[in-house]
Order: sequence, then structure tokens, then C-alpha cells
Amino acid sequence: MPEGAPKVLLPLIILIEVISYLIRPVSLSVRLFANMLAGHTMLKVFAGLAVMMTGAGGFLLVSSPLPLLVIVALTGLELLVAMLQAYVFTILTCMYLNDALHLH
Repeated sequence: MPEGAPKVLLPLIILIEVISYLIRPVSLSVRLFANMLAGHTMLKVFAGLAVMMTGAGGFLLVSSPLPLLVIVALTGLELLVAMLQAYVFTILTCMYLNDALHLH
């Protein structure tokens, strides 16, 4: 219980803390899922663009390597984002576990 908090607020504080501890894994999961989904969606869009430009012929056939280069660049970006997300996921998990195990 926080210092100086009235005893009448104890049930509300307990409820808020329990909800906070239960929501943390959900927020980590949603964050990881959203980042993965966004990256895969971008790759799928540019892959579809490359296939469409190759199949169209003419000027689009000449410029079709451009989306392929974008796909390669996005794949590198996806690797960077994956490493960053793994780091953030690990740090937040450690912080949440520390909070859960070492109560004040």
C-alpha cells in the first residue's frame, strides 16, 4: 500500500495493481504482433507490386527491379526491427518480473 493512502482506497488500489500485472503480458504480445504484422504487410505489398510491374511489360518491365530493391531494403529493415523488438521485449520482461518479484 502506498504511503499516506487512505485505507478506504485499499480495494481500489489492489484492483488497479492486479489489472496492471495482468495487462503487461498482453501489451507485450500485442506490441510484438503488431510490429511483425506491419513488416510482413509491407513486404507483401511491395512483392505484389514487383510481380504486377513484371507482368505488365513495357516501361513497367524496365522499372520492375526498383520494387525488388525496395523488398531487399525492407528485409534488412525487418531484421533490424526484429533485433530491436527482441531487445525491448527482453528488457520489459525483466522489468516486469523484477516488479512482480520484489514488491515494495
